[in-house]
Amino acid sequence: MVLTLQPRLLLVIPTSGSIKELLEQWIESDGIEILRQDKLEKNKDFDIEWWTENEPDFGPVREVADGEKLKNLIVLTKASAALPQVDRVRGYLDRNSTVLFAQNGMSKLWPPHGSLYVSHRYHSNHEPNFLACVTTHGVTSQGTFKSFHASQADVVVGAVLPNSISLGKTAYLVKQLLEAPYLEARSVSRGELWILQLEKLVVNAVINPLTAILGCKNGALFTESDGVLARVIDQLLSEASQVLQLLVAHESSAEIIGLQEGRLPDEPETTIDLSLKSLHERFSHPQLKDMIYRVGHKVGENTSSMLQDVRAGRSTEIRDFNGWLVEMAAFLDPGLEVTGHGTLVELVEAGRTLDVDQLGSCFNGSGTDAGK
Repeated sequence: MVLTLQPRLLLVIPTSGSIKELLEQWIESDGIEILRQDKLEKNKDFDIEWWTENEPDFGPVREVADGEKLKNLIVLTKASAALPQVDRVRGYLDRNSTVLFAQNGMSKLWPPHGSLYVSHRYHSNHEPNFLACVTTHGVTSQGTFKSFHASQADVVVGAVLPNSISLGKTAYLVKQLLEAPYLEARSVSRGELWILQLEKLVVNAVINPLTAILGCKNGALFTESDGVLARVIDQLLSEASQVLQLLVAHESSAEIIGLQEGRLPDEPETTIDLSLKSLHERFSHPQLKDMIYRVGHKVGENTSSMLQDVRAGRSTEIRDFNGWLVEMAAFLDPGLEVTGHGTLVELVEAGRTLDVDQLGSCFNGSGTDAGK
């Protein structure tokens, strides 16, 4: 399903179940509702488009974008569905299009795979500008079209795979984000975006699966600095640290952290030291531990998106968090030890609910009983 804003700005949003039923619910609803600072806001000022492979059996029928090219596209699906959804409409995208991804996890368009994706789908220099967001706001679903803005934070936006010929075309969409109320958005360099996505990935790879398995709010993970749970977190951070330190030193990363090309219009200089020495320290175990505990206390009252998914019977993003670390470890060095993250993938996909001691025993056993 697609929401259309004026001026035309398309948001591809996730749907499950019957599209017809969802549209019927939209008609009967008050639109999108969000509770923020004890104030309920409602907005139904959207045009709804139902994109189908076959001609629908009711309602007005027309071609996507009236057969023209899409100028701005924001993709809000789960990470696993993001690129397939863009593939569906790539015939309506060209170098003048801007595609913004707002998913958890790492964008699949970063080197070394992004350029291969583009070359198989677009003629040379005709691909859109691909941007991404890193969002730290905490939002809890309260039902269909209803959300609670649990914790206000910020959004950063930057280029993942820019088209140097048409980079200026991104200015409109970036401006809308920077000026939008409540988002607290800022534009960052490509290298800074990559680093912030990696750090957010570590946060997601620790907090999301552990809260989903233990059935607790985020803050319950960080009540003690020692004990079973603290040791599990230490193992996960140690494994993530090894992967990220190797990644920043890998030849495929040189394009991102080297000379910054493809900067967005009016984009500020990076505020992060992108030298290998600095990044190696940034992704050290002590630094990651400081970060995760700082974030954990800040979002302590929030319910993680993965726990929300588990409770609602939806698929999770475990493969885009911990699975990404396992796959990246295999790519960088098959000898890297990422047993802890592999264990979490097994536990979440098996739908396991455990207490802290049971979780600890799974890690002590190197995850061999995760699926039992």
